[in-house]
Amino acid sequence: MQRITEHPVLQPLERKTVKFTFDGKACEALEGEVISSALYANGVKIFSHHQKDNSPQGIFCANGQCAQCSVIADGLSVKSCVTVVREGMKVETQRGPAKLPRAACVQEFGRVEELDVDALIIGGGPSGLAAAAELGKLNVNTLIIDDKITFGGKLVLQTHKFFGSVEDCYAGTRGVDIAEKLEAQLKDYPSVQAWTNASCLAIFSDKKAGVLRGDKYYLIRPKAVISATGAREKSLAFPGNTLPGVYGAGAFQTLVNRDLVRPSKRLFIVGGGNVGLIAAYHAMQAGIQVVGLIEALPACGGYKVHADKVKRLGLPVYTRHTVVRADGKNELETVTIAEVDEKFCVKPGTEKTFKADTLLIAVGLTSIDEFHAQANEAGLPAFLCGDAEEIAEASAAMFSGKITAHKVLKSLGVMAAPVPQFWFDRLETLKSRPGVTRTPAVKDHDKPVYPVMHCRQEIPCNPCVTVCPKKSIKLSGESIMSTPKFSGDCIGCFKCLLICPGLAITIVDRRKDQLHPSVAIPFEIGRGLVKKGDKVRLAGWEGADLGEAEVLDVKDFKAENTMVVIVKASQETADLTASLRLYPAEAGIKSAADLAKAEDETIICRCERVSLGEIRRAIRGGMRDLNQLKAVTRAGMGACGAKTCSVMLMNIFRSEGVDPKEVTGFTRRPLFVEAPLGVFSNIKCRTEADEKASWSGF
Repeated sequence: MQRITEHPVLQPLERKTVKFTFDGKACEALEGEVISSALYANGVKIFSHHQKDNSPQGIFCANGQCAQCSVIADGLSVKSCVTVVREGMKVETQRGPAKLPRAACVQEFGRVEELDVDALIIGGGPSGLAAAAELGKLNVNTLIIDDKITFGGKLVLQTHKFFGSVEDCYAGTRGVDIAEKLEAQLKDYPSVQAWTNASCLAIFSDKKAGVLRGDKYYLIRPKAVISATGAREKSLAFPGNTLPGVYGAGAFQTLVNRDLVRPSKRLFIVGGGNVGLIAAYHAMQAGIQVVGLIEALPACGGYKVHADKVKRLGLPVYTRHTVVRADGKNELETVTIAEVDEKFCVKPGTEKTFKADTLLIAVGLTSIDEFHAQANEAGLPAFLCGDAEEIAEASAAMFSGKITAHKVLKSLGVMAAPVPQFWFDRLETLKSRPGVTRTPAVKDHDKPVYPVMHCRQEIPCNPCVTVCPKKSIKLSGESIMSTPKFSGDCIGCFKCLLICPGLAITIVDRRKDQLHPSVAIPFEIGRGLVKKGDKVRLAGWEGADLGEAEVLDVKDFKAENTMVVIVKASQETADLTASLRLYPAEAGIKSAADLAKAEDETIICRCERVSLGEIRRAIRGGMRDLNQLKAVTRAGMGACGAKTCSVMLMNIFRSEGVDPKEVTGFTRRPLFVEAPLGVFSNIKCRTEADEKASWSGF
């Protein structure tokens, strides 16, 4: 079993064991666990074989957005990432239409209950929860729904502490804890109903929203709709991109941080934004070896403290690199990367191959706005917030939700205090791209004990300023984007060190030994990994090797789920030390990649296995309509409804020199979420096998 039983931040819960089978093999799951996580915990990565070429299929998004993880469960085709395992469930590999059973609907029409609400919020992430709480304060009849079994959205996948401000968005608190705090607020507002395991299927022209809660269908009549639906992960075009083991960073965090499943031994990451950098750190916390991370741009686009945090631990970060191909017989075995020039073209002769069983794709997000468009078409007052409106950090999403709630109040005619201007100002600040990176500050004091700030990039963050009991840490400017500086007295209380989201504060103490001062270093990788008396290697703020040092003590602050490793440093290294270096970097094997068949090996449409070569040949033949392209190649015709491939298809048009304005987009499907047709009348559908079993009981 590939389960995480020890974690520096997360505590595994005691849950009952559920027995099920996969292709006849006995397996075990935990109560409430989805099929995909249970299969990974049992060492299974191949969930199906495509009917077109028998290629193995695994997970990609693990968020219900694609159909890559489909399996047969008790005779019905389901998405394994959103279907909970039941005792005795029979799960089978999906192998094309010959494997699918015939369904038999029992003609028992159930009554469809209709519900009137003032506001319907679709999505229970940080923006949706913040909007619901704001509406609840004024007793607005609100229904918030989410298709997962818990609220919190992507927050429930985040074990790191968040940036921003303490007073406005829980900065210095871990994402998993913020999710609990936001959900707990709803209990204070009786006018807010909160439904988990509830999917919006569509918003109809009669201004009703169809919601499937569990196995019961409802029609909701809202006066206003808020789409807090978040974003879906983008895919990437390269040979081998659909091999089991190649999937999105969000799917990885779902397995590791939500379900405590260790899906990998050797991990490689594509993408140097915050998502990729954070996923690398989460992998290290889970005891997974991260072989490398690549970014096509000259520098990582995520916060520098995130990049420095993993570099210090020893992770090699390759900028100006791209993934050339992924290879393996049935699952991922190797990843080949190469340098790129200023036009992002591969430099021949720079290819390197690494052994890896998992390749994470973290190359950006696309807003989910389909329900918003339907609500607008139906003539309902419709609003967006969070990533559904603009991709940003969760801290910004909370402010976005609060502001959107007040827009709803205005549309409903509810009298409320005007939105404070600082909300808008703070939202813009929290959405800001990182600012300039300053050189390390020159020490201008002779204090015997003091904090050293290793965060030099301008980002919105102030927890260390808020928590210092001596008020000795201040921002260098008036904006929350300013970098912090120490000026005053320090008592060595560790509070700033423990709350810092970037693990970028150390405490230097010269009181006992001027020549060999001690340095207190934050540490979150694993309990018992470093012990008193060990010899460890030190790393500077950007990962430079500072040599060896002895561990004087290890303190475990369990309330903060952070350890503090105290090392004996030298006069020269004390102020420079920012972290421990744990892992040696791998060089990779030089190898020339054969790209002769790359176009036809690169899959663009996962559902229908349509290649890059097929798409390019159609475009070069004059095709400019995605609906025509679908009819000819089947690209976008699959179960996911072009959610995964549509962005990639437009990128191919651009790469072929076609102005996107010349391209006719896909006609949107009336339903964006798969559901048995019977649910719209609350009809129960069963397979023929179920029918025979029920008749044999008489």
